[in-house]
Amino acid sequence: MTVQMKKVQAWHWQLRCSLVILKKNARLYYLKPPVLIFGVLFPVFFFLAFKMGRPVAAQTVVPGMVAMALWFTASAVGPLVTPWERNARTYERLISTPVSLPAILAGDVISGFVFGACLSIIPVLLGLILTDTTIENLPLLIAGIIMSAVNFASLGVLLAAPPASGPSNIMLLSNLVRLPLLFVSGIFMPIDQMPVWIQWIAPLSPLSYSSAVIHSAFGCPAFFPVWPSLAMLALLTLIFFMASCKFHNMWRSKGL
Repeated sequence: MTVQMKKVQAWHWQLRCSLVILKKNARLYYLKPPVLIFGVLFPVFFFLAFKMGRPVAAQTVVPGMVAMALWFTASAVGPLVTPWERNARTYERLISTPVSLPAILAGDVISGFVFGACLSIIPVLLGLILTDTTIENLPLLIAGIIMSAVNFASLGVLLAAPPASGPSNIMLLSNLVRLPLLFVSGIFMPIDQMPVWIQWIAPLSPLSYSSAVIHSAFGCPAFFPVWPSLAMLALLTLIFFMASCKFHNMWRSKGL
């Protein structure tokens, strides 16, 4: 057997392991109350607080709701899986298996991606049924949802890297990061109408690029161009995942 074939088999094995971790996470964690609260109820409450009593057009609300649902759902799984498994002492058993750390983290990322992408269909359907909103570019919407879900899931796995005594501590850290990035992303107010200093901060939020792509797919104007936004989502996903591998490995080497 050639070296090349051995590498292909090794990659295939690690991919299968990632999918097994996806199956495990889906069965154990998707219906956990914290996942449902932070991943599903949060965007609903934010939507109601934003929409009620304000003359906001549905064409603006629906894309923002889709992006916000993705933001919370896709990034909700990662910060909860690792702390729970550390508490249950199953994390040590998992990393002692022949599965590489990147494959384990990839399984968590895929878990968040599937959870977020599937639940994002709900606001899309509700927007199409209950309002006169239309999708102008379906392939762009699908690409935006997929890339955004992978990006936000990678960020969630990164936020789960610090050792914590319980999921609540990680969720506190997660919300300290996610909420400020949410408010500077243009979901609630167009970025070009924000103060100048916020406009300088907005490019730091991956949700800004996701919102731009999804708004463009619905035919709404966006602050950032589509193709640079897609490129930034891909770049930030790579950065988040590489940082996740680095920090998870660092804490593991310290025995924490």
